[in-house]
Amino acid sequence: MLKFGMPTLIESATLEECAALCRTLGLDFIELNMNLPQYQPDTIDIERFRRIAKENGIFYTIHLDENLNVSDFNPYVADAYLRTVKESIALAKQLEAPLLNMHLSRGVYFTLPERKVYLFSEYREQYLRTIAAFRDVCEKTIGDAGIRISVENCSGWQDFQKEALELLLASPVFSLTLDIGHNHGSGGADETFILAHRDRLCHMHMHDALGKKDHMALGTGELELSRYLALAQESCRTVVLETKTVAGLCASVAWLRTHHPHSTVC
Repeated sequence: MLKFGMPTLIESATLEECAALCRTLGLDFIELNMNLPQYQPDTIDIERFRRIAKENGIFYTIHLDENLNVSDFNPYVADAYLRTVKESIALAKQLEAPLLNMHLSRGVYFTLPERKVYLFSEYREQYLRTIAAFRDVCEKTIGDAGIRISVENCSGWQDFQKEALELLLASPVFSLTLDIGHNHGSGGADETFILAHRDRLCHMHMHDALGKKDHMALGTGELELSRYLALAQESCRTVVLETKTVAGLCASVAWLRTHHPHSTVC
């Protein structure tokens, strides 16, 4: 059954506040954002987080640091990010979080007079070797825990990123996240790739968008929300109603109840 959740919100500074809001809105989970200091692997009190989840009848997914770059050419930097992922997987096991969401870094580019040159594209073989090695480490670290690492589209994957995704998806521990607002803002650049791998789509970030403006409350933009909700019900396990404010989240839940009363949001 499709589960609906909420992102970590700046307005709800503590996990207790987030969990209370999640429960009040009838949502199933919180996506913990590891860009925030209170959700770092070395600061999380496992027993407290487990207790809060149990008391509120919810679970967690994890959004890895958006700066994550396991292919950085500096091995010390790349190793730090790899360690972060390994520790986050260990954390997911302890919290019984079924999914870690991640961005796939484009890395650095050089701006030439007529074009941008992405260094990962220029040094593609080296880049793809690091991606394959990252995949293998994740698969070994996850083992039989059933955890997925789901790669989210952002502003249009480059060709070298699509090659990297094919390598990652060769492992059963990797899957895809469709962020429908990001997809809209990039002119639908990633939808073709994602739909071609629909069997690997398991997570969605759902919010409305208008032109380049996204993370809007459902029903306030121009997206075909019913189409994406049908896709989620067909292919996904979890959907984050990814607005950035409490008001936007509440409005999105209200829209979902009104327009799709048979969803699991109660």
